[in-house]
Amino acid sequence: MNTIGVAELALWQRGGMDHTLLDVRRAGKRAAEGDEIPGGQWLDPAQWLDWKDGVAGDRPAVVYCAHGHEISQGLTAALCALGVDARHLAGGIEAWRAAGGALQAIERSAP
Repeated sequence: MNTIGVAELALWQRGGMDHTLLDVRRAGKRAAEGDEIPGGQWLDPAQWLDWKDGVAGDRPAVVYCAHGHEISQGLTAALCALGVDARHLAGGIEAWRAAGGALQAIERSAP
């Protein structure tokens, strides 16, 4: 399984390495937490068949969920099978938070 650690992702971000960052937390979990890793794009994991072909194949993709388990690992494997250089963030956003990684508030839709 292709994995990237928190320290390596932080280096990629600081160094300007071109990559796609995909937040695949479940909608309820993401909303409850209210934050995200800067530069990420949220994609509903329940709708992955609708968005899988839109993931850029010309640069690495980093997939993260809440804890780095079944959601991000499964979607990383699926993207790899489609030819994307994908890896999941070990420990998910929880590990990122614990390491003091930068976070930003998610944009809330107007009611």
